[in-house]
Amino acid sequence: MGHLCDGSFDRVNHDILMSRLSKRIDDKRLLKIIRRFLEAGMMKNGVCINRVEGVPQGGPLSPLMSNIMLDELDKELERRGHRFCRYADDANIYVQSLRAGERVFNSVKSFLEERLGLKVNEEKSGYASVDERQFLGYRLLRDGKLVIAAHSIDRVKDKIRGLTRRNRGVSVAKVISDLNESLRGWINYFRLTEWPSDVRALDSWIRRKLRCYRLKQRKRSFSIAKFLISLGVPAERSWPLATSSKGWWRLSKTPPVHQAMSKVWFDEQGLINLTQQMILLNV
Repeated sequence: MGHLCDGSFDRVNHDILMSRLSKRIDDKRLLKIIRRFLEAGMMKNGVCINRVEGVPQGGPLSPLMSNIMLDELDKELERRGHRFCRYADDANIYVQSLRAGERVFNSVKSFLEERLGLKVNEEKSGYASVDERQFLGYRLLRDGKLVIAAHSIDRVKDKIRGLTRRNRGVSVAKVISDLNESLRGWINYFRLTEWPSDVRALDSWIRRKLRCYRLKQRKRSFSIAKFLISLGVPAERSWPLATSSKGWWRLSKTPPVHQAMSKVWFDEQGLINLTQQMILLNV
């Protein structure tokens, strides 16, 4: 199977776009406002530069402009009988082989550049086996299952690292609250995944990051031992760990720390369980 992913809307030709808009919009005043929106200056190195092509990134009309511009591509792909998915300027086209993928990629690239005046982003576009590409944060396996793309896991881990960094100086309760706020939206988006092992592994990793964060907060041996004992760990197991020379990350994986800050303990603290949340969302 082959894919084409086009992320090239910094090169939209204004005249071509306005021509397509004029076929749908009769109000010349509205067309004039849209043209002014497209040509609005942008700041670069502290200098305002006139825009001669492209649509403003993040602008409220940009997604709509993208869809209008690529509507002709949709119709062309339908005319050719292709199976495809498109969201704004990100698109995947599914064919039977890599050879067909190469042929379709080159053909669609020519269509975008010659017919629509778009420059295909070579770094983000290409053709490959279906399970080697990603679309909107997901990866599609050969058997049709949807799984979370590796880079999506990496990005959420980067977010979690930021929320659990040592120098934040906030309580565990605050960290958990911030994590819940971020992770609820994340798991809602990826609720369609059919590979829950990735989510379970992420749950485990998050709990370990929080264990590490809590140990760092205690800092001193006496404080760590007292904390572990207060959570039911015997003194004869708490003190050797508290006086250990191991780093925080290694200590966070030890049995006494797991006993003290167990999954049940995190549930009591209100930490979102992504695996359970995913199950509830799919009931």
